[in-house]
Amino acid sequence: MKVALAVHRVSPDLSRNLETIISMTREAADGGADLIVFAEMALTGFILTDDPAHDLPLGQPIPGPATETLALLAREWQIWIALGLVEYERGCLYDTAVLLSPEGKIGLKYQRISPYWHGRLAEPSIYQQGSLIPVAHTPFGSGVFLICGDLFDDTTIAQVRDLRPNFVLLPFARSFDSDLADRQHWEREEQFRYAERVRMMGVTTLMVNYLADQPGLGDCFGGAMVVAPTGAILARLPLSCPGLLMASLQQMYAPF
Repeated sequence: MKVALAVHRVSPDLSRNLETIISMTREAADGGADLIVFAEMALTGFILTDDPAHDLPLGQPIPGPATETLALLAREWQIWIALGLVEYERGCLYDTAVLLSPEGKIGLKYQRISPYWHGRLAEPSIYQQGSLIPVAHTPFGSGVFLICGDLFDDTTIAQVRDLRPNFVLLPFARSFDSDLADRQHWEREEQFRYAERVRMMGVTTLMVNYLADQPGLGDCFGGAMVVAPTGAILARLPLSCPGLLMASLQQMYAPF
């Protein structure tokens, strides 16, 4: 199995993001990738304000025009595509990730369980969370999604261990904030906190961080990592660098 972890500068313009995702998917498939993984909200942008008047129009139905376009792309290039987006479902918004199959179908849809993708005062009848961790069965093994803060929830980690998947797809959005002040802190400490959580799951994890197109859009710094079940970081893409991290996963599955 050859994977591509894709980092692009996410903008507030869905059409622009879609064009970039299409271009990077073609590049990855041309390079032999079986699977390409994009970041949390890579399609729509992480530009929520907790104001329903602003945020509801950002939500995308699944299936909908954007996912159908990408499903056709997956079928054309015979590649699995994983990415995050703001989902609109029956008047509610979710932080969601989808996995599109080479048959042009939705192979997996996951709604983030941890609630910290919105503010504490966001209207709970609109800004909602999922509760299940569904499993996708692929030619290269079984896989699940987690999104961002899900990785730091002990109950969620235990659920993943019980499911015993071969791999975890982890789109996330991490910025330089009061807990993570700069690049040196990430390199010295924070990346290893993520790797330690992967070790607790015991499952190969493919993680891609959101890269903001401009200041004020989450200020996330990008980067991507392949982390082994042992917590060893096997490959990484430098922070703030758009591009593809290509890796082969033949010997990286969890030792169940």
